[in-house]
This record gives sequence, C-alpha cells and structure tokens, in this order.
Amino acid sequence: QADLVESGGGLVQAGGSLRLSCAGPGRTISAYAMAWFRQAPGKEREFVAVTGRSAGNILYGDSVKGRFTVSRDNPKNAVYLQMNNLKPEDTAVYFCAASTALGLNTAPSSYLYWGQGTRVTVSS
Repeated sequence: QADLVESGGGLVQAGGSLRLSCAGPGRTISAYAMAWFRQAPGKEREFVAVTGRSAGNILYGDSVKGRFTVSRDNPKNAVYLQMNNLKPEDTAVYFCAASTALGLNTAPSSYLYWGQGTRVTVSS
C-alpha cells in the first residue's frame, strides 16, 4: 500500500486551472506537515507549498504565491493544491510529501514520505 497517492494532473492551457489531490491510504495525514513539491525535466525538486498540522499554518514558494492554494481535509485524509493562472513554467511532475518535523520546512530532505507524482503540463 502506497503511503501517499497524487491525482489531478493533466494538460491545461496557460491561464487555466487544475486541482491536485493527495490521498494518504498509508498515512494519517493529520499527523504530518504536508507539502507539495515539483520537479521539471533537468531541474532540482522545487518547494511549492506546505500546510502545517495547525490550521492556517501555511507557506508558499515565491514562484506560486497568489496563484496556488494548499489546503487539507483531515476527515477525508487528503491534501489539495488548487493551481490558478497556470504558466508554462509550472510544467512539472508534482509530488506530495509528509513530514514529522516541526515548523514549515521547504527542503525535500525534511520529508519522510512521498507519493509517486502527478504530471502537469501547461501549454502556451
């Protein structure tokens, strides 16, 4: 059983929107800080957003501020990433990840559990 499973990726035109979901069949998401990262071809994994275990404790990467919104639904054991006004440079594989570390961490090394990723392609 996978720890985390992402869904919702796809092909969208620039300016469009997508909503990614991360389910935790193997993890109780309420126990973790949950983050989204992305990785474009030939680039390092990039921090996108994190929601801490406390309500309202959220941090965004500079490149997505004002366009992306992260949220969690603990009863549904899920985390979401609403992506609006998408740009071609948002094209990447998006991963959700879970951390037991305190605070809002932006380094991939802080996260213990990862999903397999979902691909987002934004056409110009």
